Amino acid sequence: MKSRTLAITALLAASMASAADDPRETRSREISAAFQRELGQQLTSTLQARGPVEAIAVCRDAAPAIAARLSTESGAQVGRTALRTRNERNAPDEDARRVLEAFRSRLADGEDAAGVESFRMFGDGSARYLKAIGTQPLCLGCHGENIAPDIAAAIAENYPTDTATGFSVGELRGAFVIDWPAVR
Repeated sequence: MKSRTLAITALLAASMASAADDPRETRSREISAAFQRELGQQLTSTLQARGPVEAIAVCRDAAPAIAARLSTESGAQVGRTALRTRNERNAPDEDARRVLEAFRSRLADGEDAAGVESFRMFGDGSARYLKAIGTQPLCLGCHGENIAPDIAAAIAENYPTDTATGFSVGELRGAFVIDWPAVR
């Protein structure tokens, strides 16, 4: 009986370990930083070399490719999501929606997006990380309130269900989302 009690106590302690003890949290930060850095570099170089209309293709084509590569490398499902999406495939599930709404409130209260994140472990051993993406000046050409007609036309052509405009610097643009499979 005593060994059974010890085993149950050990199982409970292991299941109650804080998220900070999970190496997937640190790895998620690294993955989201790599995604943001690589996407930002490609957007910046395309904007400088070919202009904002051509930069739309970076978000359309390069961002999913970066996410796919990072998913393969990490073993997690890597992507982006938002409350107001440009690509409807990036729509949040209900869990992500709740986290994004909390992020939006935190940014509206003046918190810097750089520190806004969420990591949670679930009972089945899976985990989810979200990292806020704040709207930067670079984003406004395609996501701001005053979008040039040629850019608006390209957005409409590529994303007929777009709802990702009207943002101001500092607002929540979306989040990187990293879903980890259950650890057995």
